[in-house]
Amino acid sequence: MTSPTPSAPPALPGRPCSIAAALHVVGEKWALLAVRELLYGNHRFDRIARNTGAPRDRLTARLRALEEAGVVERRAYSERPPRYEYHLTEAGRDLVPLTQALLGWGDRWLQAEPPVGLRHTPEGHPPHPYDPAWVCRTCGEEGHRADLQVEIHSPGWTMEGPVER
Repeated sequence: MTSPTPSAPPALPGRPCSIAAALHVVGEKWALLAVRELLYGNHRFDRIARNTGAPRDRLTARLRALEEAGVVERRAYSERPPRYEYHLTEAGRDLVPLTQALLGWGDRWLQAEPPVGLRHTPEGHPPHPYDPAWVCRTCGEEGHRADLQVEIHSPGWTMEGPVER
């Protein structure tokens, strides 16, 4: 499966960074909660609005922005009156690890009792609680912060910030 060619990143203040570019698209609360609902299988606007608690005008704006960014697509399910469902694109489905990380972090640090759980149901194995790990595709080893090194590829920037001129 090939990835689509990325569009030019938005001109954002501060360090050039893919995290900043991603947050520009999905970093607003209602955007990620809409993605959560789509991952849960809720594709119609009314259900997304009800389950996120988002004001309808804000949710409309977020879904429109996610569509423009290629994260969601609208699909017609009724011609009269015109009605649409929202579905994640490949780019939207690639947000699964992000939502899992936020779910795990919230369960660990913010919830006395997790309100949602994920079950892993692999074929040939009994269902069990899902416990994802960050694994390197090159060597197959689990990634740990102590084993990672940041490399700066943006001209004019170092770890400390912009190069003084």
